[in-house]
Formats: sequence, C-alpha cells, structure tokens
Amino acid sequence: MSVRDRAGLAEPAQPQDFPDSPLSRVLRQPLLLGVFLPLQTGGWSQSTLPRGTDWTFDYNRALTQQAEKFGFDIAFGLSQWLPKGGFGGETHYRENFLDPFVSAIALASATESILLLGTVHVLYGPWHPLHLAKFLATADHISGGRFGANIVTGYADTEPAMFGQLKPEHDKRYAMADEFVAVCKDLWAGEDNLTFHGEHYSLQEAYASPRPKYGRPILVSASGSPAGFAFAGRNSDLVFISSPAGENIDRALEALPAHVEKVKQAARDQGREVRVVINPTVVSAPTSAEAHARYQAIMDHADLGAIGAFTDRHTAGDSQSWLEHSARGRAVGGHLHIVGSPEEVADKLHRLHETGIDGVQLTFYDYQPELDFFGTQIVPLLEEAGLRKSVTNP
Repeated sequence: MSVRDRAGLAEPAQPQDFPDSPLSRVLRQPLLLGVFLPLQTGGWSQSTLPRGTDWTFDYNRALTQQAEKFGFDIAFGLSQWLPKGGFGGETHYRENFLDPFVSAIALASATESILLLGTVHVLYGPWHPLHLAKFLATADHISGGRFGANIVTGYADTEPAMFGQLKPEHDKRYAMADEFVAVCKDLWAGEDNLTFHGEHYSLQEAYASPRPKYGRPILVSASGSPAGFAFAGRNSDLVFISSPAGENIDRALEALPAHVEKVKQAARDQGREVRVVINPTVVSAPTSAEAHARYQAIMDHADLGAIGAFTDRHTAGDSQSWLEHSARGRAVGGHLHIVGSPEEVADKLHRLHETGIDGVQLTFYDYQPELDFFGTQIVPLLEEAGLRKSVTNP
C-alpha cells in the first residue's frame, strides 16, 4: 500500500490527463527528443580535445533555444554537489555547476514550447514538501505548464555530508521521497488545508497556491534499482534509465528490452503508464569514417585524472547507473555511444526505439555545432522514418 493510500492523501490529475497540456502534446511524438544541458564544466565528457562547450547560462540558453527550433521536446540538467575543483583533472571537470532547478525556471522566459525539467535532491538540507509544492506550482505558472521536477535521492556519502547529514540507506531514501511526493500531490490536489503527520514529514494546516495549471507539474525520476522503479511507477511521468550493458550500443540493444519492461511493469502494477528515456551521446559526421575518427580523437584525449575521480566516486556510492560502463568511455560521456553518419545514427535510434525506449536525452561533445548538425541532418531522417512528427504538424 502506498503512502498516499495509508494516509488518505489526495491525488491530483496528471498533466497527461489534459489533452491540451504541454506534456500531452509532447507525448504524441513517437520518439521524444531531449537535450541534456551542459550546466557544468566539461559538460558530459572528460576529454581535453578542444571544443566550445560551456557551462554558462548564456550558452545554455542559446542551446535550449536552438533545440526548441529543431522541435526538441525536453531540456534538462543534472544536479550534483561536489567539493572545490569538482572531479579535477586537466579539464577541472564539473568545477563550476549551475543549479538546474533555478536554471530551468529562468529558461522558461526564454522559450515557448520545450519542456523544462529541473533536478532537485529532495532529501538534502531543509527541503520540505510545502517548499517544493509551492515552488513547482509557481514554476508551472511561469512556464505555462512546461516545467517539471526530476526528483532524486542521491547516492554518495559526500553530498548529504555537505549539509551536515548522514546518507540514509538506499531503500529508506526512496521511502522518504515517496512520502515527500505524496504530500506534494495532496497540496496540489487538496481543496482544504492539510494536516499530516507522517513517518518523515509533518504539516499543520498547510496550504499551497496557486494550483498547477494541469493537475500537477510534470514529475520525472532516474533509477536503476527495484526500489527506484517502484517509486517511478507510483509517481513519475518520465523515467530516465541507464544502459544495463554499458555504453556499447550493440550490447545495449540486446539488454534493453528486458530492462525497459521492468520499468514499465512497475508502473502498470500501480495502474499507470510511464515513458522511458535514455541518454545517448551522439558523435556524427557526414561520413561514418569521419564520425569514428572524431570519436577516437575524443577518447585519445581522455582526461584520465578526472575519469579516475569520477569512477571512484560512483563505485563508492550505491548508484547502479555506471556499473557496466568502461572508464575509457567516460571520455565521451553518456550512457550510450551512437557513432556514425546521419543515416547510421537515425538507424540506431530506430533500433533503440524498438527496444521499448520512448525517448532519448541527447548529449554532445561540442554542443552548438553538433546540435545544429543533428537538427539539420538527422531530425529530417527521423521524420522520414516516422519517429518524429514535424514541429509544424505535431
């Protein structure tokens, strides 16, 4: 039995229950397209090969507008709490890091149609469900219903330690997050003040306004564990997963059908449906040979110091996301590597869709020129293949 059922908390309508909501519009696309914004130094790749990718807000605003021009559905940023210097290395990987929640709200005034997702660690520091319910409802109104939250619980001991906290064990973190979100939902749905005394959170005569435009804001989560899948099944509209077979696309294509089915079955067990999204890094060029040469050059310039620190941090925590990934593959970044000519990339995205994947959250090495290449050379091929509906005919 869920927290909501045990406590008698109200459940708001979902944004996809409204045919005119931004989420409903996006979900009519056969394959969702998202851009994973490089809000952090080094973006997603730990390589010293020269490029123009930048963590600044102006750069990310231009990227988001560029993605929107090509009909992308989602812009999304990572959240991570790191000590001075980030992961170090020659690139000072993730030394600077814009907050994705604040950045996504700011991007709402610079865009018109793209969904904007902000990541928030709900268990760190003084976060309370009443805070998030109010903040998200406000962002929902600012964006016209395009804003959503990626609810994460963290995995590394060092992050809660920054807030003077100890990391709860894995499944307890999801139980805490479940109660947190259940309270938020009641605040979005409730007609009256809420008094609630749960295992982790308490409220007395609490109320949050304004009410979201489409029932509640968009909710997403990312996980690779059974507890995370169950949380997503109860709460999320979109679920971000990692490759269970590492970054190699051919191995991933074999492993993904069963993995995706676990995620979707967890939602069906709750009487819901979710869309599953994965993060490929795309390296493309006019010819396959050029693309593979570019891919090799990125790896040849691997920032081994940053890669080592990144790998140590992730293997020390209880995250499942990177267990099957090679350290060398971190030079390129992303959960999957899709390399080739535009035709080859479109074909691999089609094969990825056939595994049950509903969307891709794309990363690039040199963002602006590579996003432009993807939009002009690959998006038309996806439209021809029936994977995308034209932005002029959504």
